[in-house]
This record gives sequence, C-alpha cells and structure tokens, in this order.
Amino acid sequence: MTNSNTSTEQKLYNIAPYLIVDDIFESAAFYRDKLGFDFNHIWGEPPQFVIVHRDGVEIMLKSIGSTGHVRPNHRVYEDAPWDAYIWIKDADALYEELRSRGVKITREIENAPYGCRDFDVEDNSGYILCFGQSIET
Repeated sequence: MTNSNTSTEQKLYNIAPYLIVDDIFESAAFYRDKLGFDFNHIWGEPPQFVIVHRDGVEIMLKSIGSTGHVRPNHRVYEDAPWDAYIWIKDADALYEELRSRGVKITREIENAPYGCRDFDVEDNSGYILCFGQSIET
C-alpha cells in the first residue's frame, strides 16, 4: 500500500527515540557499559541531555531536573510491550553479548509469530527495548 501524500523524492532514514530519565549520568553510563552504545558528551547546564549511539541507532536521553517522570509504555498500558524496537543483524549474537554484560533480559530470545527473532531488555530507567531481526524470507 502506498501513500499518495508523500513525495517520492523524500526518504526517511533514521529515528531516535526520546526517553525521559531520572539521572542522565547513570543512564548514559548504562547505555555505554551495558548496552554497548557510545556518546560524545552530555549537554546542558546542569548536564541533562545525551544522544547515545551504536552503529546506525541513536537514542536521546533527557533528565528534566526532578525524579519520577520516567514513563515506560508498559507502566501506562500493560499490553504495550516496548518503548523501542531496534532492528539488528544477528539477534543471537547480541543476546549473548548483552547477557554476558549482565543486562536484565525481560523476554528470552525467540522466533516470534510476526516473523522476527527477538528479545527484550530493560534499561536502568525501566524502559523496554526489543532487539530483533527479520527471519522471513
């Protein structure tokens, strides 16, 4: 199905989820040390914003000066499984990497009925990230 309201010249090429966190330093360190992301610096005075990146994926993290504003989707609606779905090349390899780093796996790796091999992890703020690869040919 095509959308007649889009320009054939414009191409979307990336997305960066924007997640509110309680502590920008703890979250940046978690994404670096546990999930294997990098970041260049934390912006703001006081420091409050960082973009973490790994390969072609970016996630924006923002603290807003007080705690209690983190709102993962599953806390708002229990049937909302993820805060971000990240497409990857090799789900089994990343699963083993993150497991070895002590990341909290909230759903074990599996072949899902929607044609992906994926698994869920929880970050230090309670956000659920799903990492998956397409297994449909």
